[in-house]
Amino acid sequence: MSKGTLNILQLYPREMNIYGDWGNVLVLKQRLAWHGYTANILEHSAGDTFPEDIDLIIGGGGQDSGQLVIQQDLQAIAPKLRELAEDGLPMLVICGLYQLFGNFFKTHDGTVIPGIGILDLETHGTNERLIGNVVADSEEFGEIHGYENHSGQTRLGPGVRPLGTVTKGAGNNSQDGHEGARHLNVVASYLHGSLLPKNPAIADFLLRKAAERKFGAFEPADLDDSLADLARRHAGARPR
Repeated sequence: MSKGTLNILQLYPREMNIYGDWGNVLVLKQRLAWHGYTANILEHSAGDTFPEDIDLIIGGGGQDSGQLVIQQDLQAIAPKLRELAEDGLPMLVICGLYQLFGNFFKTHDGTVIPGIGILDLETHGTNERLIGNVVADSEEFGEIHGYENHSGQTRLGPGVRPLGTVTKGAGNNSQDGHEGARHLNVVASYLHGSLLPKNPAIADFLLRKAAERKFGAFEPADLDDSLADLARRHAGARPR
């Protein structure tokens, strides 16, 4: 018997999924099954009607061209996304959608793509590409492993806190040593790889918040994460 069903919505799977971010959805679906729950995977693409009953949102990365394609639709659903974030709905946004959940993204040619303001941050495109393996320390999630590949440099405002402090790699930009952002139950990061297979603590945080919001409690199973631990050790030993 399933303990319940969570509706997981992937934003813009065609336009914003060029770095394997679909893997984050697969991890959430599988871990939810291991915990005894059922996942119902939904998708929202530009022009779709935004679904009413959702419990968790996932958004991935894309090129500047992809961000321009989704810009109008993202602004149209922005009030609903802001309402859901304020109501505690958990969200994971990676790279391109991380940038657009902020105040704006100014591309390297000066084009300003407005964000939706869920996260107090801004991003500026540069000629410097930040690429390679990343390790970051997080008080909330422990050591975070991933891979970055971005030329936009993001700076956090006072309304958000970093996801972690970089010990290997660049992170949000090439100066301040921060990676990602945290606000309410929103987790934002530049890390691909995909992020969640090597970071089950983040995956279970999202699932726990979704279950608590919907059912009032989360009843986790005792999972064997030895393979994820092995992947983390190998990732941590790799050069930048």
